[in-house]
Amino acid sequence: MSIEIIRPEMADLIDPATQIEKVGGDFKFTEGPVWHTEKQCLFFSDIPANILYKWTQRDGFSIHREPSQNTNGLTLNAQGQLISSEHSGRRVSIEIDGEAQTLVSTYQGKRLNSPNDVIVCKNGDTLFTDPPYGLPKKDGVILEQETPFSGVYRLPANASEPVLLIDDFDRPNGLAISADEKTLYVDDTARKHIRAFDVNPDGTLSNDRIFAELIGEGKGAPDGMKLDRHGNVYCTGAGGVWIFNSNGDLLGKIHVDTSAANLGWGDDDMQTLYLTANTEILRLRCKTGA
Repeated sequence: MSIEIIRPEMADLIDPATQIEKVGGDFKFTEGPVWHTEKQCLFFSDIPANILYKWTQRDGFSIHREPSQNTNGLTLNAQGQLISSEHSGRRVSIEIDGEAQTLVSTYQGKRLNSPNDVIVCKNGDTLFTDPPYGLPKKDGVILEQETPFSGVYRLPANASEPVLLIDDFDRPNGLAISADEKTLYVDDTARKHIRAFDVNPDGTLSNDRIFAELIGEGKGAPDGMKLDRHGNVYCTGAGGVWIFNSNGDLLGKIHVDTSAANLGWGDDDMQTLYLTANTEILRLRCKTGA
């Protein structure tokens, strides 16, 4: 595991001598790390184990919710409530008083595929991706895909019906929005690239363009994605995590020994980058953060 400097600016984000630490392992497939500042804990999913875990520096790992409906991507709203993308639940849920309740599960009367990743905007709107990764079951049964596309959606605050933003992705996966909420990034795992969109005042998207290509050697593909406080884009990809500036220039990479699926900022100063990497949870200290 190592840090690769491609452009000098990368050294301002992460010290190339930084050691990548293994927090824990022996999971089945980890995903969706999100740091809860008030509770000082990391929540993350183990999708095939059907468990949502919690980790703290003091107490280590514990089960937060089981079954989790095969949660994948996680986020928090402004009230600190945990929001989950559920594969087998085929919904986006919100945790209220310890119970996962449905935020959205259908579009125009048809069941969602298997929500994959999710973010919440400042106005309370929820954005999520909906590829069909969760439709095949362990017993070989493939559930019906009721919506004939893999959509990117916006669920307005206090609404139950989502708005379809775009439907021409192959496998939309991770998504992130700029601090001013004027640019939305969504990666496509199958096509191995990140697309960027201008976010209009009414929440619709325009100026669709390819932001970056992530084609390289090593395990992994475009999946989880986060921004730092300077607007740099961190996306998992072949070999680990690829880091781009806001112009789409590749600054450097975080190389890991296994595939990295997702990432999230954490700790008191939000300058520790936590990685869900196959069966492990990794972390490294950075010079930047959320």
